[in-house]
Amino acid sequence: MSHTAAATARLGDFIRDAAPPPEARARAAVAVLDTVGVTLAGASEPASRIVQRVVAAEGGDACGVFGTAVRAGISGAALANGTAAHALDYDDMCFVSLAHPSAPLVPAILAAAESERLTGRAVLDAYIVGFEIEARLGALMNPRHYRRGWHCTSTLGTIGAAAAVSRLLGLDATAAGQALAIAASEASGLKENFGTMVKPLHAGLAARNGVLAALLARGGMTASDRALDGPQGFLHALDSEGDALDGAIEDLAVRWETLDTGITVKLYPSCAGTHPSLDAILDLRRREGFTAGDVERIEVDVDAIVPTILIYDRPATGLEAKFSLPFCAAAAIVSGRVGVDTFDDAALSSPEVTALMARVAMRVDPSLDGLGPPLTQARIAITLRDGRVLTQHADGARGYPARPASDEELDAKFLACAGRALPAPSAARALELLRAIDSLADIGTLTGVLGDTR
Repeated sequence: MSHTAAATARLGDFIRDAAPPPEARARAAVAVLDTVGVTLAGASEPASRIVQRVVAAEGGDACGVFGTAVRAGISGAALANGTAAHALDYDDMCFVSLAHPSAPLVPAILAAAESERLTGRAVLDAYIVGFEIEARLGALMNPRHYRRGWHCTSTLGTIGAAAAVSRLLGLDATAAGQALAIAASEASGLKENFGTMVKPLHAGLAARNGVLAALLARGGMTASDRALDGPQGFLHALDSEGDALDGAIEDLAVRWETLDTGITVKLYPSCAGTHPSLDAILDLRRREGFTAGDVERIEVDVDAIVPTILIYDRPATGLEAKFSLPFCAAAAIVSGRVGVDTFDDAALSSPEVTALMARVAMRVDPSLDGLGPPLTQARIAITLRDGRVLTQHADGARGYPARPASDEELDAKFLACAGRALPAPSAARALELLRAIDSLADIGTLTGVLGDTR
């Protein structure tokens, strides 16, 4: 057996046989809870509505589109819910894969689980399987893959979703490996589309394509055993940093990336590259009590990856504003908070925010690259009109694995997000079920509530 075939077989064995520890399931349960919440919040966004209309027109009744009365087929529901999960950029992050792991994983898993009437425990185990494989690929391929222009949420997310759904569907090791090989030809997603409706669509496409790959493999479709790490395979074609897949996955089921790396829950609905800076700016504002009128200039030093994603100096839409450090910094100082409404298109016309944006400068400081994973480090210097210079170094942000969100913060975020789509009783019931997901006998109990918009 060739090295590449052996690696694919190893992945198939892991998908079929992995027995995640209880601690990993607890982490996965948090990810599912948070992702369902942001999916409900994003269901009314324009990109989500467009996808909902398309999948509704295609027909299907197997699965619900969360926060709506729409029903769809398995892949259609995964597409619609995956797009909604990423529509507000409020979904979680992983700094190994440099992806939003849960936006593709959770919609794909819940669609498959709803159609097959599977348990909450099966959902959590499938999540972990997908996350582990995605993280191993991310560690091998990044940062070169990401810097090249690939959006890991879509490229790696497609592979992770295929692995997760293969686990849910009970594929044998050979078929599960074939699902990954099929997914390798589906994976795409370009960072040039950041700040547009297509960025959240990337998550939806990854969810849909992962479902489709697993269903095709279950139906008997075959693919190359070398699709992942062959000379013209996924790793090489998508500009991977390394090409030793067998080495990257040798400790699968021994070491759990779900526990070692953790999942970063977002407490601001903007690109993760803004979060360390926003934390530091808001901390300084609360501590020092200054207002926008007191600020002469704001200087933000960041690592080399940040400018490749925060690409809008002067955003023209709310979506672009999520990828604009000048806007996020100015809005945080003006209002003392950053929430979903911060990125309403109308908020872009605030004269106070517009004036302050012109005083924000973002610079790359190479010394920050060695202090932590990409997107976790920042240095802030705020010069006030009275001559004082306020400084703070940010090492991560609230919600990151080193400072995880509390249960109270998670519940508050969920209810605020769910309240955008569901009446209060349905939102509260959904939270109750999500908190007990490991013991749910049929995930349809949960997904039924997620469509109760009455």
